[in-house]
Amino acid sequence: MLLSRGARYMLISTFCFALMNVCVKLLKHLPAMEIILFRSAMSVLLSYLTLRAMRIRPWGSNHFFLIARGTTGAMALMLYFFTLQRMPLATAVTVQYLAPIFTAIIGVFVVKERVLPWQWAFFLLSFAGVICAEGVDTRVEPMWLGLGVLSAVFSGFSYNSIRRLKGKEHPLVVVFYFPMVALPISAAYCLFNWQTPQGLDWLWLILTGVLTQGAQVYMTKAYQAERLSSVANLNYIGILYALGLGYVFFGEAFPPGAYVGMALVLAGVLLNSWYLARHARRTQAPTPEPDAVEGEAVRS
Repeated sequence: MLLSRGARYMLISTFCFALMNVCVKLLKHLPAMEIILFRSAMSVLLSYLTLRAMRIRPWGSNHFFLIARGTTGAMALMLYFFTLQRMPLATAVTVQYLAPIFTAIIGVFVVKERVLPWQWAFFLLSFAGVICAEGVDTRVEPMWLGLGVLSAVFSGFSYNSIRRLKGKEHPLVVVFYFPMVALPISAAYCLFNWQTPQGLDWLWLILTGVLTQGAQVYMTKAYQAERLSSVANLNYIGILYALGLGYVFFGEAFPPGAYVGMALVLAGVLLNSWYLARHARRTQAPTPEPDAVEGEAVRS
C-alpha cells in the first residue's frame, strides 16, 4: 500500500532530523549557540527568499501564535543542542521523543483536546523508560537529562502553536518565525563567546542549516496534511536512525538496560498513537439507520 502524502512528509522530516543530529554531534567542540546562529541565519535566508519568490507575505497575520511558535521552538532547539553535545546520540534523541506526550497534555489547555484515560498509562510508560535509560546509562548526568525533558516541554508548546495555525498560515511562514527568534538570541551570545570554525566545521554547519530547514518544512507540512495521530508515530522511526548512526559515526554502545528504557519510551508513544487511531475509527463508524436495524431484526 502506498504511503499517504502526510506519511511521506514525516518520513522525509525524520530522516533529515537524524542526519542533522550527526552534524551537530560532529560539531561538539563548537558552542551550541554558535551552531544555532548559523542554522538560524541560513533558515531565515532560505525561508525569506522562497516566500518572496512565491509572492507570499512572510510576516503572516496570526502574530500571537506565530511568535509563540518561534519563541518556544527556539528554546526547545537551544536546550536540545546543548544536550545533544553532552549526551549519547540515541539517549538525547529518546528524551526529545517525550515531546508528543507533552504536546497532548498541553493540548488539553491550548487546543482543548481531551486526553483519553488509557493515554495517561502510555504517558507513564514512556516516563518510566526515560528513568530506566538514565538510571543505567551512567554517562548521562541528571542536569542534562532535566534540560532534555525541558526541551521536550517547549517542543510541546511549539507543536500546539502549529496546530492552532493549521490552515491559517503557509508552512514556510510558520518555519520563518522559528529562526527569527533564535537568530538575535544566539547572535548576542556569540558576541562574547565566539569560536571560529575550522576546516570541515563549515561543511557540517552548512549541512546542519540545510537539513534542519528541510526537516522543519516537511514536519509542518505533515501536520497540516493529515491528523496528528496519523503521522506522528512515524516520527519515532528516528530512534532507529539514532542507534544506527550513533554506532557508525561515534562507536556508541549501550548496556541492555538502556535499550530497555528506549524500548519503553517507544512503546508508550506508539501505543498512544495506535490507541488514538483506533478510537478515531470507532467514533467515525457509521451508525445503522433505524429502518435497516429493524430489517435485520425481521430477517433474523
